[in-house]
Amino acid sequence: MNPFDQNQAPSLFVTGTDTEIGKSLSASALLHGFVARGWRAAAMKPIAAGATRDGERLRNDDVEQLQAAANVTLPLALTTPYLFEEPAAPHLVAAAAKVKLDLAHIVSCYRQVAAQADLVVVEGVGGFRVPLDDHYDTADLAVALDLPIVMTVGIRLGCISHALLTAEAIAARGLRLVGWIANCVAPDMRHLQANIDTLRLRLARDHAAPLLGTIPYLSDPSAARAAAYLNFDYLHLAPPHAVALQKD
Repeated sequence: MNPFDQNQAPSLFVTGTDTEIGKSLSASALLHGFVARGWRAAAMKPIAAGATRDGERLRNDDVEQLQAAANVTLPLALTTPYLFEEPAAPHLVAAAAKVKLDLAHIVSCYRQVAAQADLVVVEGVGGFRVPLDDHYDTADLAVALDLPIVMTVGIRLGCISHALLTAEAIAARGLRLVGWIANCVAPDMRHLQANIDTLRLRLARDHAAPLLGTIPYLSDPSAARAAAYLNFDYLHLAPPHAVALQKD
């Protein structure tokens, strides 16, 4: 079954079980694979916290990694409308900067990006339930965008519970978990394959979510190297020219 809405660009929202578990690597690997298959692919990370200042410009490693893997170049104001210097929870840095993280504005930016690409990969911030203010969190952002979700699981101690809880939270919001990526962040983890196999069984059984691939621990990670471990056939994407015809 095709998980994508045929009336819009076949975009994805990449979430994770925690912070620092490889969401950006997974998202950039997806982008690299889509570009290699002929798609005009754009990247978004609507909210990013943790940047260095280069003159008047803020630079964020995750944002630059995503942009390097995409082949549609767009203004940062569209792809990352909220970028903060301090590396902390987004609701805290936004409050300190007296900035409101406006979901409607992010959705507007996404629509502008999607209009200029065949496909958009949107990376969330932190885990699936990171607060954005006193009322909303990144789960609300995912609902507002209403995109199929790919979950990145950092394979380390505790990952099974974190992954199953995240999958349940995604389902509770009425969103589609179309697959997950196992990212091996702990090279010396005991029973690594057994943990992955446990999640493969439970996520397929309870959420019909296939394992899109296992990215091994990479001492020098890159989008191209990570993409080689992903199976894009599970996403059931139509050829990019078919999407172009639909948009025309």
